[in-house]
Amino acid sequence: MKKILCVLLFPFIAFAQKQATDIIVYNAIVYTVDNQFVTTEAFAIKGGKFLATGSSKNILAKYNAKQKIDAKGKSIFPGLYDPHSHFMGLGQMLSQCDLVDTKSYEEIVERLKKFDAEHKGEQWIIGRGWDQNDWDIKVFPTKDLLDKAFPTKPVVLTRIDGHAIIANSKALEFAKISPTSKVNGGLVEVVDGQLTGILVDNAMGLVKRVIPQATENDKRKMLLAAQKECLKLGLTTVSDAGLNQDDIELIDKMNKEGSLKIRNYVMVSLGIRNLDYYIKKGVYKTDRLNVRSFKLYADGALGSRGACLLKPYSDEPSKTGFLLLSAAELERSLTQIYSSGFQANTHCIGDSANRLILDIYGKLLKTKNDRRWRIEHAQVVDNKDVAKFGKYSIIPSIQATHATSDMYWADERLGDVRVKTAYAFQDLLKQNGVIANGSDFPVEFVNPLYGFHSAVARQDAKNFPEGGFQMENALTREQAIRAMTIWSAYANFEEKERGSIEAGKMADFVILEEDLMKIPKEKLRNVKVLNTFVGGEKVF
Repeated sequence: MKKILCVLLFPFIAFAQKQATDIIVYNAIVYTVDNQFVTTEAFAIKGGKFLATGSSKNILAKYNAKQKIDAKGKSIFPGLYDPHSHFMGLGQMLSQCDLVDTKSYEEIVERLKKFDAEHKGEQWIIGRGWDQNDWDIKVFPTKDLLDKAFPTKPVVLTRIDGHAIIANSKALEFAKISPTSKVNGGLVEVVDGQLTGILVDNAMGLVKRVIPQATENDKRKMLLAAQKECLKLGLTTVSDAGLNQDDIELIDKMNKEGSLKIRNYVMVSLGIRNLDYYIKKGVYKTDRLNVRSFKLYADGALGSRGACLLKPYSDEPSKTGFLLLSAAELERSLTQIYSSGFQANTHCIGDSANRLILDIYGKLLKTKNDRRWRIEHAQVVDNKDVAKFGKYSIIPSIQATHATSDMYWADERLGDVRVKTAYAFQDLLKQNGVIANGSDFPVEFVNPLYGFHSAVARQDAKNFPEGGFQMENALTREQAIRAMTIWSAYANFEEKERGSIEAGKMADFVILEEDLMKIPKEKLRNVKVLNTFVGGEKVF
């Protein structure tokens, strides 16, 4: 009788000895992305954090949970990071007329007419996403077609890179822009004494300031729409590259209400009010929001010829681009940021802008350090300047999809020799052994796997060009996944809490339909996200 009782009690004793957890995920290929790039099969989660990793057998034997997820052999990665994006901007774009992939100016007008018919209550027509480099006639448009289609309603259309707009006459009238209007760090384009409607970089502010501002309720809808788009694509942390105080506080409010679950590393937009407020306030951090950096702009974009180059553009020898702030203003702001302890993240596209900012950083940082100051984009870097990233511990925050979007015309802008100094990801990685890879969405598509594919294959969605674009600077698959997980976390001062699947870190992870580390390159862009988890909560 005693033997029978012992046998009956044994399963219950064994069950009681198991440690209670919230979730167990097993039967998976788990890429931990830890220091050794260990792969395993299972993990346990408790209180929103990873408790342990190991084989399915060991995890199931040691832990018990009400929720057990059989991954059915699918691959799991840490939650994906976008270290340079425009999260609020994505929400805004989703509420505007989508002009991405338009093949002509005429197609833009047709899209605008349809949008206007569906949004009859709107006083302005706002759109984004055009790129003249995708058209047969690869020159900036003029306002003529917009004036003909919309003679009484203001129209403002932002170029895909966010560094130029085309506005119709009604919008220019509202903004009181004339052929004599001038702006430092920007261009009001005038041909034969007449406005063309093109405004580049700082000149865009002339018309943006008269566009009706979104209400808080509008912004809430935008942020939720952006979150939905990001979570379904496996992003658990985004980095909003330039926000003002009001928008930052709204994000914080929505985090605390529980409606906004995605994590956000916010870069504060440079400005006197923002500088004074946040330097006095200091770093602000919750488990969903991290505010500890400032975003600066040194120059514009290559596609709109606003990137500041050391030598003239090869396809327009009268232009070298321009700085958006003077060298003195940039140094003054960076000196203030350095004294505060905040991180500085500066937009630099052209080789002249990169040299200037690297030298100002070097003057302040002096030697290797742990300030983790970043160059955003680091797109065209003269060979003489590459070593400065290592000398001053500067992080290159790149966007691999910029390489595969620009490759069709980059050599026209830069010439055959200088283009070799552009999108040099491997050269930049070698300086500090770390590189962060984002998308700059909505400049590029949100999907982070497009960036993974571009970094590894250096090809577009149609696998062009054969053999890849400047493959000497392609990243390996391990480097590419690190660049969008643990290295991005490091660039955000978050590597101790996120970025890899390790005990004690927040349980952010993504389950993919196929294995990024093993499938053919040409399939990478089409991999589907099955589930996204933030802090152990399934959010997609």
